[in-house]
Amino acid sequence: MKRITMILLALGILIAASPNTAAQLTDEMKNDGWVAIFDGTTLDGWKANDRPEDFYVEDGAIVGRGGRNHLYFMEELGNFELKIDCKINKGGNSGVFVKSQWQENAWPTSGFELQVNNSHSDPVKTGSLYDVIKIFEAPHNDDEWFTYHIKCNRNTLEVRVNDKLLYIYECQRSAGRRGQGQAQEQGEAAPPITPQTRRISQRGYIALQQHDPGSVGMFKNIYLRKLP
Repeated sequence: MKRITMILLALGILIAASPNTAAQLTDEMKNDGWVAIFDGTTLDGWKANDRPEDFYVEDGAIVGRGGRNHLYFMEELGNFELKIDCKINKGGNSGVFVKSQWQENAWPTSGFELQVNNSHSDPVKTGSLYDVIKIFEAPHNDDEWFTYHIKCNRNTLEVRVNDKLLYIYECQRSAGRRGQGQAQEQGEAAPPITPQTRRISQRGYIALQQHDPGSVGMFKNIYLRKLP
């Protein structure tokens, strides 16, 4: 069974939205092992699994437009922390994947998705661990930057939004399904997640989601710290 080991905020009552973006990479962060994995200018080190033209850099941020597409940071990672600023348009839907495997022209079918959604028809909002932990009220507004801080360490996944701890999830290697809402949007069935494909302890990629033609996701200040 999947299990949440700690919840500091009731899932139905989230923090009030407040604009918040990560600071530039400081000397203190560098000394603590943080590195920037997006240079603010190019997509060096990143690769789209479908149409590469749907992802581009504008005003120091990665922008995604168009249909289903995912931009992967092309380094397999084990234990790590990720800080990333995100923004989504009104009615838009996006996500940040961790521990996923590379898949050409497809929805990721392994790993975990951190939802990015304030007003899309999908009721599962920002802060949710898609198909695992569901949050129905986003802690931000449309077209407003917010910061995800995601920590994957051995068998636990820790999620913060705007410096507020939402939960620490302990993986129990349970089978389940993800992407049913996506399948309804796209008219296609999502493959099942298995105990072998949803493990925090597995190595995998970070990926940014472009969900559908009506969505515009933006990402900047993307910082990574590898853990032992």
